[in-house]
Amino acid sequence: MPEVVEVLVDGGKATPGPPLGPVLGPMQVNVVEIVKAINEKTKAFIGMKVPVKITIDPKTKAFEISVGTPPTSALIIKELKISKGSGANMITKVGNLTIEQLIKVANMKESAILGKNLKNRCLEVTGTCVSMGVTINGEDAKQAQFLIKEGTWDKQLEDK
Repeated sequence: MPEVVEVLVDGGKATPGPPLGPVLGPMQVNVVEIVKAINEKTKAFIGMKVPVKITIDPKTKAFEISVGTPPTSALIIKELKISKGSGANMITKVGNLTIEQLIKVANMKESAILGKNLKNRCLEVTGTCVSMGVTINGEDAKQAQFLIKEGTWDKQLEDK
């Protein structure tokens, strides 16, 4: 029966120390190799806490790493280099995402959100922008949702 370890690590900066070392050491696995693999898989999330699940076969010592993604709001905050969303999202806007940044966040969340294509994933991210007080390409996030549905940015939102 495989051993499962779930930890929260700093993206791209995991170390053999806590929380990984003390948990993995007694399992007699190559901790350095696991840390290296985690850092490689989480390098896109540098500066954020990332949930990581490590599945280890106790007989062969083989391991599999699955990486969760930070919340959409955390990705938007990182992208805009702001401290937090607006407390009054209808009145106070805290930042503006470009279409390229919107696409980047949607792609980072690809495995964790329901949208089947890039356009629908971007619509989901704009929903978070609405609640955070973030504009998109200078437009109010609700207006941006309408523009996305109308096809205004279809050229940029084509699945590649």
